Amino acid sequence: MTGYDTAGRIQDTYVPAHREFHASPSFWIRYFTPSPAADLFHHDGRTLRAGVNHITVHDGFTLADLFSYNEKHNEANGENNRDGISNNLSWNCGAEGPTQDDEINNLRERQKRNMLATLFFSQGTPMLLGGDEFGRTQKGNNNPYCQDNEISWVDWEIKEEGQSLIDFTRKLIRLRQSLPILRRGRFLTAEYNPVLEVKDVTWINASSREMQKGDWGDGKMRCFGMLIDGGAQTSGIKRQASDVTLLIVLNAYYDKVRFTLPEFVGGDQWLTLIDTNDPEGSGASTLKTGNVYEVTGRSLLLLAALTSGEPLKVIWRLALDLLRADTEVKQVQSQFVMRSFTPHY
Repeated sequence: MTGYDTAGRIQDTYVPAHREFHASPSFWIRYFTPSPAADLFHHDGRTLRAGVNHITVHDGFTLADLFSYNEKHNEANGENNRDGISNNLSWNCGAEGPTQDDEINNLRERQKRNMLATLFFSQGTPMLLGGDEFGRTQKGNNNPYCQDNEISWVDWEIKEEGQSLIDFTRKLIRLRQSLPILRRGRFLTAEYNPVLEVKDVTWINASSREMQKGDWGDGKMRCFGMLIDGGAQTSGIKRQASDVTLLIVLNAYYDKVRFTLPEFVGGDQWLTLIDTNDPEGSGASTLKTGNVYEVTGRSLLLLAALTSGEPLKVIWRLALDLLRADTEVKQVQSQFVMRSFTPHY
């Protein structure tokens, strides 16, 4: 599921897979078969870092435009809208371009976060298009090669929703840096290791049942989970690791899905780290295995298993770090606002 390899060759399955999953009701889940990146790059001594993942690049829609426009709007280029790719795999969420509809705007914000979280939680090297972290738009123009104006410029007067997206992106980066399991160099196999008695990744459905071969051809499946075991080996040495076990849940269905939290070795509680329907984490909580999490339509979750030993220490340090960072950001923002409105005599 990777866009480019380090030799510059395009292996473009990552982009259509994730764009279609989050935006298209006709998406076929086969794109997510256990480790398609291995099919492309697992040779000649390469690691997962040889693949560069991306959602958007300099050509095509920006992330904000990906969920604001169904069609390209390149009229300003003077080529009668014939230039630029027409198959953008985009979805305007119910209105073409800017709208005052709160429901549509909320969905667009959630979709942007779904894509960003998918990018930073993917195995491999993430590539973020500058400006996507605060919702930069090109007003539907997907080929602004000839535009030296507001269409192609970066507007640094970032609005409130843009700053909120920056904060969310910062949180994703912090999670990726703090959790080595999200940036392993070893390819995932989804195969049972009899020596360590562990699977590196297990794909599960909403009932917490491991997905079978036939499930990958189910065109109606819109919600599933990726259980990444922190005990799986990280190198060629068959040694159990002590990373945090994670559960990533993706729901591309339009409505809520009742997702049963799976069991794991070494504990019975999950901690919510990310819910794109609650990006500020106000609803963060611990839930027992077997409990049902009502996953909002078109959203993504990241949960961490609370086990004993080093993984638990990592999680609590991370939780405190995120809380401290959030407090510092709010203090800086508050000071900025006070300075901006304090009269000078």
